[in-house]
This record gives sequence, structure tokens and C-alpha cells, in this order.
Amino acid sequence: MFHNLGWGELIVLAVIGLIVFGPERLPKAAADAVRMLRELRAMARSAASDLQAELGPEMADLDLASLHPRRIAGSLFDDDARTPPAAGAAIGVEPLAPGEAPPYDADAT
Repeated sequence: MFHNLGWGELIVLAVIGLIVFGPERLPKAAADAVRMLRELRAMARSAASDLQAELGPEMADLDLASLHPRRIAGSLFDDDARTPPAAGAAIGVEPLAPGEAPPYDADAT
């Protein structure tokens, strides 16, 4: 659950919570936050099951995790698309030989 939070960040959050809520109300605020997270997770699970039920048996094997935007974007950019083409390969120009001067176009500069 706290994959991106370390112990230092959790301690800072606890100190801020202690300052904002005070020592009397902090346990109740933490319990309310945990209860809200549980309700949100339950709502997400029920929404996913409702969606699969509404789609019918032909979509029973649909993996809702595959519809996550990060996975969709990751499938668009496979390893071949991430590596740039070799110099000149995209336009069909042969690379220069060692020591050969590149062509110069006075009109282009």
C-alpha cells in the first residue's frame, strides 16, 4: 500500500497529523481514514464485478487490469519504438565514410 513512502515520510505525516488534529483526535481521524479506504476499495471491487456482469458471458475473460492507462501506454511503446533509428536509416541516406566531409548547402543556412 505504501510502496512510494518510506519511514521518514510516514513519520513526517504522523507529526503533521499530530499537530493538525491533536493527540486526542488523531486516533479517530486515522480510524476514519482507514474506514474510508476500505469503503473505496469495496466500491471499486463492486464496480468491477458489476461491469463484468453487465458485459455478459462473452466478456467473462476480460481482464480489467489490462485496461489500466499505464498498461495501455506501455503496449503502445514497445522496445522497438523506443530505440531511435540509426542515423540516416529513416530517410534512406548512407552514413558518411570515415574522414568524409558532410555535404554543405549554402541555401539552407
